[in-house]
Amino acid sequence: MRLVRGYLPDHTGAPGPARWAVRDEEGDRLLPEDFSLGEALSSGLGHFRRSLAAAAGEAVTLASLAAPVDRWTEVWAAGVTYRRSREARREESRAPDVYEMVYDAPRPELFFKSLGWRVRGHGQAIAVRPDSSWNVPEPELAVVVCANGEIAGYTICDDVSSRSIEGENPLYLPQAKVYLGGTALGPGIRPAWEVPDPYALGIRLGISRGSREIWAGSASTGLLHRRIDDLVEHLLRADRYPYGVVLATGTCLVPESDFTLTPGDEVRIEIDGLGRLVTPVGTVADVDV
Repeated sequence: MRLVRGYLPDHTGAPGPARWAVRDEEGDRLLPEDFSLGEALSSGLGHFRRSLAAAAGEAVTLASLAAPVDRWTEVWAAGVTYRRSREARREESRAPDVYEMVYDAPRPELFFKSLGWRVRGHGQAIAVRPDSSWNVPEPELAVVVCANGEIAGYTICDDVSSRSIEGENPLYLPQAKVYLGGTALGPGIRPAWEVPDPYALGIRLGISRGSREIWAGSASTGLLHRRIDDLVEHLLRADRYPYGVVLATGTCLVPESDFTLTPGDEVRIEIDGLGRLVTPVGTVADVDV
């Protein structure tokens, strides 16, 4: 089962208003029109579970998917949580020692990534910054967190990054990470009670240019250097998220330094049990919000 957000076709077959639904092998069962992710996450896991149980009626088929977030859902991310991420940050940076220190420090690196209205969904275009010469996808397991800190579910995140900007100066991290088309989530949210071990999920990344696959790699969340509950605890330690929050847990797959995304590419990210997030690559001007 997955919690998805997508578009019902109207009488002409074109996508209509976005609706939330619970997707299973029988199709998409719509949730009430006033359903919101924020309200479902506003308490704890029990309330989230009861909110999904409101899906009723005959199964329908959503014409296409959107990102599984509300317009104002906050998306945060953790960095340097895998050895490969640490190596990639050191390769790009003019100040590599800061990343070495963060990798083993008690306090993780946490940074704001996006608001829901900027986030792209399955089939929607991500973007590369026009002022960056080196851009990569970063496939990540993301946790969906209730207001009380309980983990409600998991989804796939592409933490698209402008590595040339990030590497120039660590203080440029927000510009490298936060921009139109710089975040994708989807295809939906798998409830936490259906993911028995989040540390045993295979992750696969494939990038195509035209009809040719130009990069592919695989790894596992078993390589995660930090505990997910510890990342969540640090995020909530001095803050509140009354409508829940999404936290990407870091990447274990980063293309080499001679690779950069270009408009026209296609990025495919798969995580065991969560599905497949496929996004074409465009420019910031291609992002329709």
